[in-house]
Amino acid sequence: MSTYYVTTPIYYANSLPHLGHLYTTIVADVLHRYKEQRGFDVFFLTGTDEHGINIQRAAEAAGRTPQQQVDDISSELKRMFRDFGLDTESGGYDIFMRTTETFHYEGVRHLWREIANGKTPLGNPNIYKGHYRGWFCAPCAAYKLEDEYYTPEGSEIPFCTVHERPLDNVAEESYFFNLSDYQGYLLGLIENDPKLVQPESRHNEVISFIKRGLQDLSISREKRSVSWGVPVPDDEDHVMYVWLDALSNYITALGYGNDRPNAPGFDKYWENAVHLVGKDILRFHTVYWFSFLKAAGLPLPKTVYAHGMWLDADGRKMGKTLGNVIEVDVLHQHFQADAVRYFCMRDMVFGQDGKFGYENLIERANADLASGLGNLVSRTVSMIHKYREGRIPSGKIAEENYIHALRAGVDPDGQELVSVLNHARDEFVRRFENFEFSQALEILWAVIARIDKMISDAKPWELIKDEKQSETLNAVLYRSSETLRWLSVLLYPVMPESSVKVYKILGLSGEVSNMDPAELVWGGLDAGTAISAAEGIFPRIDKSKVMSEIEKSSQELEVSGQKGESPAIAGGLASEANEGEEKKENFITIDDFIKVELRVGEIKVAERVPDADKLLRLEVDLGEEKPRQILAGLAEYYEPEKLLGRKVVVVANLKPRKMRGLESQGMICAASLLEDDTPAIATFLEDVKIGARLK
Repeated sequence: MSTYYVTTPIYYANSLPHLGHLYTTIVADVLHRYKEQRGFDVFFLTGTDEHGINIQRAAEAAGRTPQQQVDDISSELKRMFRDFGLDTESGGYDIFMRTTETFHYEGVRHLWREIANGKTPLGNPNIYKGHYRGWFCAPCAAYKLEDEYYTPEGSEIPFCTVHERPLDNVAEESYFFNLSDYQGYLLGLIENDPKLVQPESRHNEVISFIKRGLQDLSISREKRSVSWGVPVPDDEDHVMYVWLDALSNYITALGYGNDRPNAPGFDKYWENAVHLVGKDILRFHTVYWFSFLKAAGLPLPKTVYAHGMWLDADGRKMGKTLGNVIEVDVLHQHFQADAVRYFCMRDMVFGQDGKFGYENLIERANADLASGLGNLVSRTVSMIHKYREGRIPSGKIAEENYIHALRAGVDPDGQELVSVLNHARDEFVRRFENFEFSQALEILWAVIARIDKMISDAKPWELIKDEKQSETLNAVLYRSSETLRWLSVLLYPVMPESSVKVYKILGLSGEVSNMDPAELVWGGLDAGTAISAAEGIFPRIDKSKVMSEIEKSSQELEVSGQKGESPAIAGGLASEANEGEEKKENFITIDDFIKVELRVGEIKVAERVPDADKLLRLEVDLGEEKPRQILAGLAEYYEPEKLLGRKVVVVANLKPRKMRGLESQGMICAASLLEDDTPAIATFLEDVKIGARLK
C-alpha cells in the first residue's frame, strides 16, 4: 500500500486559534480523507510550535509560566479542531504534535548532531560558533535583512515590514549554520523540480530569493536571553533557533532520532511528505528546511505547497483595527461545519488569496448547498417516496418506449449522462491531485445543475399522470438518485458528515470513507432499494436573522474581552499568521501617546441596551455642541442610575463604530481589578472642567 504524509504548519502557541489555523487544517483534512479513499496509508500531522522568545514574553505578560501558556493554547486549538470535525475521533489528524514532547527534544538534538557532523556542499563545516549582531523580529522569529525593515520618521529603531513593529537589536554569541554554501545546491534542486515548491508563482519567488544571495543563519540564542527552548547539544548555555527546532517536528513525530513508542515510522512515510504552509513562511520551509535536511543527509519532502491569505469581503487584510476579523467560535455557533469546509475549499483558489465574509458564506451556502445539493436530495427523495413508494425504481427504458422518453425530452438509454459523469469523475480526480480544489468542486456543481435541469424539463409531476411514461419517470428518478450516490462519494473529503447522510438516505451500506472516487461506475444503485425519508441536509439560512445574531455574538465576545484579532492567513510555527493576539511589551514614544485624545466627560444619560446583558448606552458631555453617545460593557457591574453625573475619562478621538445598530462615539476608560477582574471606571477626586484634555 502506498503511503502519504500530509502536514499543516505547527501553529505558534502564543495566541488563540483563528481562521488561518482552521483553513490550513481543513485543507489538510480534505487531502487526508481523499487519499484514504484512494487506498493510501495516510498520516496527518498538525499541532503547536511551543518554544521561543515570543512565547516566553506572552507568558510573562500573562503572569504564568511558558508551559502553562502553551498548554492553554494547545487545548484551545484542539477544541476548535473538535468543533469542526478535524480531531482524531472525527476521522481527522493522526497526531497533534507538540514541540515540548520529550521525544521531540531527543529527535531535534539528534538532528543538530547529524548536521554538525556533516559538511556543506562546498566542503566546509555545517555549523560554526561566532558572534551575531542584527535586527531580530520576535513574531517572525527571524533576523531581518535590509530590505525587510524600514525606519519610521522620528525613530532610531527599524520596524519589521510584515508586523510593522520595532525590531530587537540582538548582539550575542551564536552558533551559525553555513547557509551561504547551500545556494548552488538549492538553485539546482528547485529549478529542476517544479513540483517541489508549488504553486508556480511561489516556486519562482523562492528561486528569486536564493538568487539574491544567502547569508549564514544564526541557529541559537544564549540561554540568558531566551531560556524557553531546546538546549543545544553539549552546550547548555544556548537554546536552538526556533525554526530549526520547529521544522524538525515533521520528522521527530515519525520517530526520527528518538525512541517514541509506537512511532508511525520515518522510513515509511517521509518519502511521501507534503507540507501545506502559508505563503508568509514559505522561505523557512524551503530554503532553511531543505538545507537542514541536506546537511543531515536526509531526503527532502515531496512537495511544499504555499497557499494565500483570507481577505475580507472588500479585499482588505483582516485585523481588529478594521473590525473585520472572522471569529471561529462565531462560525461554529452559526454555521454547519460542512458548510464552512465547503466554503473554504470552493471560494479560495488554492495558492491564491481569497475573500471571506459572513455574508459571502451565507450566500454561497444558500446558493450551492441549500438550493443546489440540498434541494436535489430533497426533491429526488420526496418524489421517490411519493411516486414509487420509497423504493429506487429501475432506470431502464425498453426500446419500444424510447419514443415516449424522447417526447418528454429524456435521453432514452441514458448514455449521455453516463458520459458526463465519467468525465466529471476523471476531471474531479485530476483536479484534486493537482490541488485544484475549487475547480474540482465547480465541476460537480455543473453536474448538479444538469440533473436539476433534467428533472425540471422532464416534469415528473406530469409524467406520473401518463401511464405510457412510467419507465421515463423511473429513469429520471433513478438517474437523479444514482448521481447523488456518485456525489456522496466524490464530496466525502470536503463534506464528510453530509455525504454520509446522503449515502444512508439512499439506503446504502458500507463506508464512504473507503470508496475510491476514481472507481465509480454507473449502475451501483440497485433497483428496489428502500430509501429513508427526506431530511434537510442543508437548511436555507435566513441571512438577516443570522447576520443580526452574528453581530450580537461578536459584540459579546468583544465586551467579554475574548474577541481575537488574529490575521486570517494560515501560517504556523513562528509565522505572521499566529501573531494576532500577541501581548506586546514595546515602549511607545511621546509622539505615539499624544495621538490619543483623552478628555473629561460627564455622564448625562445612562440606560441599558435592550437584549444586551453587558451593554450600557451613555450620553457623555465633553463640552461639545451636544453630548456623545458611547456604548460601554459595564452593565454587569454598574446600575445605570448610579452613573449619572459621574465624571469620567473618555478616549475622544477613537473611530466611531456601530454595535447593536447604535453608533459608539468614543470609549470610557476603566481599570481591570486583578482580584476579581471587575472594572473600575477612571474618575477624579478634584473638580475638573468638562472637556478638559488629559496630558
